[in-house]
Amino acid sequence: MSTAILTGQPVPGSPLEGDLRSLGFDVRIASDAADTETLLAAVPAGQRVAVVDARFVGHVHALRLGLTDPRFPASAVPGAVTAQPAARPDLERALRATTGSGNGGGSALTVEALADHVSQALAAEGRDVHRPDLGTLVATVPSDPQTRNEARQAVAAVDDEAVRLRTAVKSRDGFFTTYCISPYSRYIARWCARRGLTPNQVTTASLLVALIAAGCAATGTRPGFVAAGLLLLFSFVLDCTDGQLARYSLQYSTLGAWLDATFDRAKEYAYYAGLALGAARGGDDVWALALGAMVLQTCRHVVDFSFNEANHDATANTSPTAALSDKLDSVGWTVWLRRMIVLPIGERWALIAVLTAVTTPRITLIVLLVGCGLAACYTTAGRVLRSLTRKATRTDRAAQALADLADTGPLAAAFAALGRAGLPVPAPVLAFAGGAVLACVAGLTSYGSPWVIVAAVIYVITSGLAVARPLKGALDWLVPPFFRAAEYGTILLLAAHADVNGALPAAFGLVSAVAYHHYDTVYRIRGDAGAPPHWLVRAIGGHEGRTLVVALAAVLLTDTDFTVALTVLAVAVALVVLVESIRFWVTAHHRGAPAVHDEGEPA
Repeated sequence: MSTAILTGQPVPGSPLEGDLRSLGFDVRIASDAADTETLLAAVPAGQRVAVVDARFVGHVHALRLGLTDPRFPASAVPGAVTAQPAARPDLERALRATTGSGNGGGSALTVEALADHVSQALAAEGRDVHRPDLGTLVATVPSDPQTRNEARQAVAAVDDEAVRLRTAVKSRDGFFTTYCISPYSRYIARWCARRGLTPNQVTTASLLVALIAAGCAATGTRPGFVAAGLLLLFSFVLDCTDGQLARYSLQYSTLGAWLDATFDRAKEYAYYAGLALGAARGGDDVWALALGAMVLQTCRHVVDFSFNEANHDATANTSPTAALSDKLDSVGWTVWLRRMIVLPIGERWALIAVLTAVTTPRITLIVLLVGCGLAACYTTAGRVLRSLTRKATRTDRAAQALADLADTGPLAAAFAALGRAGLPVPAPVLAFAGGAVLACVAGLTSYGSPWVIVAAVIYVITSGLAVARPLKGALDWLVPPFFRAAEYGTILLLAAHADVNGALPAAFGLVSAVAYHHYDTVYRIRGDAGAPPHWLVRAIGGHEGRTLVVALAAVLLTDTDFTVALTVLAVAVALVVLVESIRFWVTAHHRGAPAVHDEGEPA
């Protein structure tokens, strides 16, 4: 339960007290400033508390936005201010400073406009006070009967439920999601909210539907493929609904953001596996295509993550390329065209669903690879141009984030220590060269060739040298994507060369387990939770250690034993990273980690 302290005597006929109770507040009334301090001190330290001017006139949703959003320790709208437990001491100090009681002056201020004075004092003391953009919603404190009547008329003129529904939709989304899903999924979100369902429950339902879709695809029959396509689309509707429900009811959480992001990846990659299983039932082996699609999509994501982390807090963040992009955004049709070109999740899943229903798994995966490949070239080229033309200074935090995303293990770390004297070769060149040598050798030699081990050792050395210095160069954000492409690509090539049943599915499982670890690293950094612990990275070997182990297994074991080795490694990595990750996120949720909700570009 939260507590709202109404300052001043309630205005006859005002619905304010009822509105606050509908938002989950226990309402108490303070007759003067001193009484406000007394009531505030009596509220348990673990509760949210709000100070609200009794003269307030406005929409219920304005109060909801200003007083109940869990993402912000302190927030305010005209006539009301609130603080979560983390900001309670600041609120109490601001109240004492406002009333003058902290200086022995007693109740120096009357109760009039107390909430607004407290919010100003909070900001003056350095506490970041969130002030939501209310748009057409009304939130005001009338000073006389005439303005109060005008404010009530302004409230009546705007349907706050319509505003609430409209703003439940993400402000920036893909064309397919905006025009084919959101017009009705927002109403599903409202239906869920009115029945007490949570975003995490809807997220879980979306995962279950996608897994059923993957199972239907695995049947290898035309009815199964049609059902799989339809269920995949329904899963995406639920995927949109969970975020809209979070925005509609302001149910944000760190755990929810992690579940939403993680389940999106799990759904898509499980569906790839379902397509491969279905194709196998028809006598077609497309595991290499399925694994290639997962590798490509994961590398695309790490390009996005690395670029954003490298530049999100850069200073002097200017670029002619970015200016051109902003100019194009002013032309409506180019905005949608550019959003569709990158194949965001909505367009991608729609493409997969339709192709699954009307074609074969092989055609579906080939078209997906071509489309995602073109999208990757487009987005990566644009980011390279921005980086080369941008005059920006990378911060230590950005360099650390890139180092965490690199996933460097103990072997590369040893060579990084040797290379800290400095090399004239840029880090991305070293990362690319080592990975390219390894990929070429793995792809061009026969299974069991000892040259693979030589190339893997070269990769270990170049990987260490690439991270020997802080990653603050213009293109250093390319280092993690190069590492991901080298590790995943090597596993794919070696498994394909093994040419034995089960090798590629085992490789698919290993890449899935490792990719989960890399995505988990991203979501921890995004949620300001820090990277996974060093012991975890060391325990699973780092990217270079795992690559070397796979290379050794390919050379020293028979193709059948190699498949077993990949399976064992996949299970071991999955167990370690899943147990630690789930423990971390559940613990973070229970200890009250800051709420997170990703409003970034569609994945």
